[in-house]
Amino acid sequence: MLEILGRASSLNVRKVLWTCKELSLAFDREDYGTGFRSLETEEFRGLNPNAQIPVIIDGDFVLWESNTICRYLINKAERDDLLPSDPVSRARVEQWVDWQATELNQAWRYAFCALHWKYPAYQDTDQIAASVKAWNRMMAILDAQLAKTGAYVSGSDFTLADIVLGLSTNRWLRTPIERPVYPAVAEWYSRLCERPAFLEYGPNGTI
Repeated sequence: MLEILGRASSLNVRKVLWTCKELSLAFDREDYGTGFRSLETEEFRGLNPNAQIPVIIDGDFVLWESNTICRYLINKAERDDLLPSDPVSRARVEQWVDWQATELNQAWRYAFCALHWKYPAYQDTDQIAASVKAWNRMMAILDAQLAKTGAYVSGSDFTLADIVLGLSTNRWLRTPIERPVYPAVAEWYSRLCERPAFLEYGPNGTI
């Protein structure tokens, strides 16, 4: 059976858990990370040299990086609806998956570390304000895309892009910042809330 290493409160772990739920894929999960088993051990670094979660173990195969794990599981399940095999359709999904990991994540990092984790090294008020502004600017890009598609991130159908960005949007909504009203994001988020898997791993009190 598939093994998932990582605490269930982690956004990146929840990407994998939500994907598994959409695939009806059984798994065992072990708690690793903050408050649980240490990532800073020789054993864990042997699985992921970055000492980060999630990690999956699928038989003899070990894989890390949450978006890559989701791609792998979807490909293995041959779910073209979540990650199309057609090059153009697939690229439309993957550009938003990669955008989440690069542009969006970089925007919110400072503000989230300051306002949620309250790390002492992240308490510069100017940098917090700049991070919030950048975060809202990225969400405006997402809103424009959703207004264009009228449905889901990459088009008319639910895909992996909606999984990774749905959880990111949940974080944006739950972090104590000032947010503009983005109608297309709000409508899409409500649409996601109709999915049982999102309700289990998205707006369930976690950020």
